[in-house]
Amino acid sequence: MLILLPPSEGKTAPRRGKPLDLAALSSPSLTATRTTLLQALTDLCRDDPDRAASVLGLGAGQRDLVQRNADLATAPTARADAIYTGVLYDALGSGSLSPAARRRATARLAVTSSLFGIVRPGDRIPAYRLSGDATLPGTGSVAGAWRDVLGEAVRDAVGSGLLVDLRSGTYAAFWRPEPDLARRVATVRVLHESGGKRTVVSHFNKATKGRIVRALLEDGANPGTPKALAATLERLGWTVEVGERTAKGTQLDVVVSEV
Repeated sequence: MLILLPPSEGKTAPRRGKPLDLAALSSPSLTATRTTLLQALTDLCRDDPDRAASVLGLGAGQRDLVQRNADLATAPTARADAIYTGVLYDALGSGSLSPAARRRATARLAVTSSLFGIVRPGDRIPAYRLSGDATLPGTGSVAGAWRDVLGEAVRDAVGSGLLVDLRSGTYAAFWRPEPDLARRVATVRVLHESGGKRTVVSHFNKATKGRIVRALLEDGANPGTPKALAATLERLGWTVEVGERTAKGTQLDVVVSEV
């Protein structure tokens, strides 16, 4: 089983650590695209900070992030699971996983990244700012840069197992599963039920997904199909409804009344 996570906009910048070594990251088939995007981003932020702030959607109080991007090639790195922060990652709580669950996380988690394609928890990366809907001058859209190359890396990572796709819509546009893989893909939507009505609420969605991932890692189950994943989640205490298989995979609706 491979669980594909979205990145977080917020990141913790390490104070010390070795500089970025693209050749040392997992999924080496992505190195060329990583190199292209890294060069385009650092050049933009170094040579034209004002344009960089606009491209990256940064306000006046965030200009330090432009300089951070300009220095990415020499910035200190840390494990990816220490870089990404936010609601989902707080709920996942990588730092407090049991030793067995932490080993499973290393093998079963991957984070979608605008700059690196996908990274594993143990990959050492710097803190960066680049949204999935950004377009870099001279390079084009970030999503377009990954569309033709990310599929191979994801296929290699998932092998013959189940892909649990927790990406948000922006990052799902980087790559969509081919029909032969879609039967082994489960997407998860979290619905908040209150007063007989169901809604998708961003905070609940992210927090519940983080808790689901944590529970799966601690439990150790390794379901091989979307229906088996649904059964596992029900055993772990969630209410799950299984949808029809689509071109994107099989959607599982996790219904929660509290967070």
